[in-house]
Amino acid sequence: MAARETDRPTARVTESEPELELLVHGVGGTTPEKMLGDPRTVRITGDDTAAVFRRADHTADAPAGHGPDREPVQEAYVWCNLTSGDGSRALWLLLLPFMVVNLAHWMRPAASGRGRTVRFYGLLVRLAALTLTVLLVAAACEVALDLVAWQCAGVAACARRHSWLGLLSPAVSDDGWWSLPGRRIALAASVPAALTALLWYLSHRTWSAYESHRPMSRDPEPETDGSALARPGFWYARRLVARLRAAHTAAGLLTVAAALLTPAARFDHHSGGPAALDALGWILAAALLGCAAAVVGVVCRRGRSENRLDQQLDRHLVRRLPLGALGLLLLTVLYTGWSRPGWRSAGRLPGDPAFGALMPAQGLLVVVLAVVAHDLYRRRPDPRAGMRGLGGPAVVLLACALGGVMSGGVAQRVADWLDGTRVLLDGPPVLLTWQASAIPPILAVLLAVAAHLALRTARLARAERDRVSDEHPGEPEDPSRTRAIAQARAMAALTDRTPLVVAVLAATTLLTGAAALAGALATGEPPEGAARRTYDVVQAVAETSQTLGSWLVGVGFVLFVTWARRAYRDASARRTIGILWDVGTFWPRAAHPFAPPCYAERAVPDLTWRMATWTRHTGGRLVLSGHSQGSVLAAAAAWQLTPSVRKRVALLTYGSPLERLYGRWFPAHFGPRALAALHGDVACWRNLHRRTDPIGGPVRLPGDCGPEVDHQPLKDPLAYGRTPRQPLPAPILGHCDYQADPAFARERARLLARLHPDLPGQRPVPEAPE
Repeated sequence: MAARETDRPTARVTESEPELELLVHGVGGTTPEKMLGDPRTVRITGDDTAAVFRRADHTADAPAGHGPDREPVQEAYVWCNLTSGDGSRALWLLLLPFMVVNLAHWMRPAASGRGRTVRFYGLLVRLAALTLTVLLVAAACEVALDLVAWQCAGVAACARRHSWLGLLSPAVSDDGWWSLPGRRIALAASVPAALTALLWYLSHRTWSAYESHRPMSRDPEPETDGSALARPGFWYARRLVARLRAAHTAAGLLTVAAALLTPAARFDHHSGGPAALDALGWILAAALLGCAAAVVGVVCRRGRSENRLDQQLDRHLVRRLPLGALGLLLLTVLYTGWSRPGWRSAGRLPGDPAFGALMPAQGLLVVVLAVVAHDLYRRRPDPRAGMRGLGGPAVVLLACALGGVMSGGVAQRVADWLDGTRVLLDGPPVLLTWQASAIPPILAVLLAVAAHLALRTARLARAERDRVSDEHPGEPEDPSRTRAIAQARAMAALTDRTPLVVAVLAATTLLTGAAALAGALATGEPPEGAARRTYDVVQAVAETSQTLGSWLVGVGFVLFVTWARRAYRDASARRTIGILWDVGTFWPRAAHPFAPPCYAERAVPDLTWRMATWTRHTGGRLVLSGHSQGSVLAAAAAWQLTPSVRKRVALLTYGSPLERLYGRWFPAHFGPRALAALHGDVACWRNLHRRTDPIGGPVRLPGDCGPEVDHQPLKDPLAYGRTPRQPLPAPILGHCDYQADPAFARERARLLARLHPDLPGQRPVPEAPE
């Protein structure tokens, strides 16, 4: 049941009213013992995945909300297991392109009164996400159906090199039952079908664990220039993810069915075989197109409301669409496996047209998305927005490129493994080889950008040395100490150059992708073959790119598998993956249902419920204290509170990426107006940051609000040289240990003092949990 504030008058708040500091940790996670600075902690609410802890002595000795030393009682919300739990989280590495494209949905420029354009932006991102699912399953079909079952099993020399293919080889099995081309590829279709089933399972499992947590129910507030994160249904994407999961699962199964149907129907149509088979092929093709149209229709419809808790599930759609696609796949398997005298496997399966159509479709979606994003940006320009509002299209392009490189690289490595001589088999589609060959040029450009940034950082570090010396007048000069501090500041400033790196990478990817597509369509040969009749320099570059690209993909694939296996067994490695996911999976799965789950759909309701119930039962003052990514969760939770509760909560953020990362890359939700609205909603807000912090920074609120929120940059290190209080050299803290600075306790005390002393609160409820 929802926790709601009442307006009945109560006794005036006194000096002894309860005070609570709710701590929220940042990326990488930590333990409650470290957060609370006490080895004895007790879980007071929550489970093994996410919970709130207190010091053991505070649970017994401070029933009213005060610590024994009159400091505010501290509670620690620990949520790190949401992103780095059991060993199955290692499988999330497979979902990286899906996670990246899901981010793009939330990266649109801020716009008001442009509802249709905003919805069209979301539609384009969802369609791009759908193409990534089709691309992944098509790549699995290319490996299993084409390279293994069609090409290698159809060539006696290749089948003899791999004894496990003997059952499928006509030469090895003496024309056994499974050796017919249709039956070979029908059996191999179990691999991409199983991959689709695995993706459905992961999505459904995480959907039950994350999206099914209901936020507090409350009435929607009038629409303002604030963030959409304040809407009651924002963190409840259960219906949307279920619809998209059904659509993407059906799309994956239909892709497998299309890969089976195309070669069999082509043979029936051109060989003059039985008319019944030819007619059945056309019927199945029409059914596949109809089901595909239904999938696209489901994706085009957003299917949820953020202004309320949308508890509908569209159960018929969620069940019938994947089951219908599965039924079509089974019928296609029977059709393809039917005996066809005279059908022999030769060359490649017709995969080039499929990949050749998919890549231009993705490029067209990116171009249209860029036009829409630019139109939104010019309506309300924000000079701090990353890439002038084009961050979303750039990220979609990178997600598609990542999916293409992974697909082409895996296909090329499997082909090299099956036929190391590159003589027996025709290999993967030409376009996939061209895509893998684009990796070396992209890496060369990135190396040039890295060199430019290294030179710029070196110049900035030299300039910072003078500033560091000026900040410590009268102290003995220590050149090595000065260099270390200056270097830390210069390295921290690299974060602000991220838009440059993304822009260069996106532009390079677009150009090399267009060149790869043009080269594949114009020549019909891989780069090495296409350059044979050109200049020697061109031949050398083409051969080097193709060989090096294949080698780099092979090394990357080995590293990927090794890391995944280590992460499956090692909790520390899973925590490293969790750090990547802490940033990438903050947002709901509004574009791709197979992306890693949104942990904020559990964390934000947890924090909201705790704050609302504590303030309701105690009438006390609360400081919500968030570090790093925890400050983003804190802001999102504050937005979800009712207005009356927000006015009893102070916000303390430190090492916060709210403006530096989220405000620049997600301006519609964390832009200047949204953060200014948050400042007006909560009782008070203070933000701490350091120049040596590569993640956190000032909030930069417009007008007079900025100095009121942002503290002056904290000293780091706390002491330049040795002092009576710091007899040993103080460390350069950077992004860590903000609570070690005396300013932290001072600012927290000021926030508690600034909470309005005459604010009405409810009478304490003795049986309420604390």
